[in-house]
Amino acid sequence: MQKNVEKMSINYSPNFDLKKRSGLKVKYLIFHYTGMKSEDGAIKRLTNNNSGVSCHYFIKKNGKVIKIVPDLYVAWHAGVSSWKKDISLNTNSIGIEISNPGHYHGYKNFNQRQIKSIISLSKKLKKKYKIKKENILGHSDIAPLRKKDPGEKFPWKLLFRKKISLWHSLDEMKCKKYRNILLKDNREFFKLLFQFGYKFTKNSSEKIKIYKNFQRRFRPNLIRSIVDKECYAILKTLI
Repeated sequence: MQKNVEKMSINYSPNFDLKKRSGLKVKYLIFHYTGMKSEDGAIKRLTNNNSGVSCHYFIKKNGKVIKIVPDLYVAWHAGVSSWKKDISLNTNSIGIEISNPGHYHGYKNFNQRQIKSIISLSKKLKKKYKIKKENILGHSDIAPLRKKDPGEKFPWKLLFRKKISLWHSLDEMKCKKYRNILLKDNREFFKLLFQFGYKFTKNSSEKIKIYKNFQRRFRPNLIRSIVDKECYAILKTLI
């Protein structure tokens, strides 16, 4: 699918900041799913003058890539967002939208053609802008209180194997061993979670939303509200 990246089509959106930025400003790569029933509807929305949203790249169901906003212009994909000390991540990120109906319209597996394009495009952008693997994130990482995308079906572990993004170093046996042992006191877990980069909050229900998005990223086969030793062990390897 390298050819899908090299021979991408163009469908420019009017939704971007007019001031051009330096390539040195690009620090993050953010993945999204479209969360819409129709792929054509998603493309129309991202290129509609009245929608107020856009992205830099769009990966279709057939794996083909569309350039929506040139890299050195700020696209409107992240919204209210933060990671560690950075806020409003539109200013220093590149956003990739992937065609998928999402959690509210029959969430599907990303297909092999899409995954090949995700890998190829990510490698290209990571190298071009010297993006660190810890700064390759999902929308649910940077806006965990309102977003779930790209979700638990996104191939984070494969991206780690391709030396693109982060994954934990725990083996499967250790994971299963810790899975059903609940943490009696989760204060240290959340302290580390916020240290890792997620938005800080004291609100209990907000903490659980953030925790579930951490699981979507690093333990996608089991997402629940109770903090257990498996997730604590995973987080410690990441820190």
